[in-house]
Amino acid sequence: MQPVTNALLSIVVPLYNEQDNVELLTQKIHESLTGYHYQIIYVDDFSTDSTKKVVGDMNDDFVTLIELKKNYGQSLALAAGIDHAQGEYIITMDGDLQNDPSDIPKMLGFAVGGEYDLITGIRQKRKDSLIKKIPSKIANFLVRRVTKLNIKDNGCALKIFTKEIAKGLNLYGEMHRFITLLAFLEGAQIKQVPVKHHARHAGKSKYGLERVFKVVADMMLLLFIRKYFQRPIHLFGIFGVLLIILGILIETYLLIVKFGFGQDIGTRPLLIFGMMFILGGIQLFTIGIVMELLIRTYYESQSKRPYRIKKITIGDGKAA
Repeated sequence: MQPVTNALLSIVVPLYNEQDNVELLTQKIHESLTGYHYQIIYVDDFSTDSTKKVVGDMNDDFVTLIELKKNYGQSLALAAGIDHAQGEYIITMDGDLQNDPSDIPKMLGFAVGGEYDLITGIRQKRKDSLIKKIPSKIANFLVRRVTKLNIKDNGCALKIFTKEIAKGLNLYGEMHRFITLLAFLEGAQIKQVPVKHHARHAGKSKYGLERVFKVVADMMLLLFIRKYFQRPIHLFGIFGVLLIILGILIETYLLIVKFGFGQDIGTRPLLIFGMMFILGGIQLFTIGIVMELLIRTYYESQSKRPYRIKKITIGDGKAA
């Protein structure tokens, strides 16, 4: 089949303990992109198995291996790969062989025309357990309800970005879950394309039900940054006024109970506990946001990246 573009493609794949998958994945990428001009960027997120050795032993001129100095998580591994990508189109995918590289040419057909900035996959007949499907469905539901982005599958890792959109994404924490939403908020035109999905070839999944809580927290943070970054008083001020009104109502009620009915209010711990829980929750959430903003300011104001690279190896084993 004739390639749909002669532009350089950069395939960015974060790896964490994928020693039994990475060689077969490389082979499938080569088979799927015959005739294309491409580079494969593997980002090893401080694997504890032989992933780095397997990649190095392949001695593949198409492959660049980026080794991180410690385990930073998928978002920063993606960020490292995107930062070092040279292609006009940047393709992201997982390293567990659940994404099928044979879908890439079809997706590229939509990207090359210039109408779309991001092509994202919709996994068909998803081969995952409920432990992975439930958090994914919750995330998709939340995104659709609180934003104007109607995406059926935010969790599909197989995506094709234009270089301009990919390089403009600032990925921190666990924001890879909302990378499509981040691109949308940057003005990207998005196309959804059905793609194949396979069961994990080897190894263990790194996801569990705890993702539900991370999804909710990241969603709240993302919405705050995008909607209230320049006017936080509109968010915290409203909460503050509501709490003041609630406090006045409670104190008024207690005054009526105390002086109107002569009842003792000093032995009612439930009210105290309730107020402590509410105030404590607000304080923790506020501290979390403030810390996140401080971290962003620290890195972006000094043009620093929130990851450290140990070594970059290209194809024949030569360090870059």
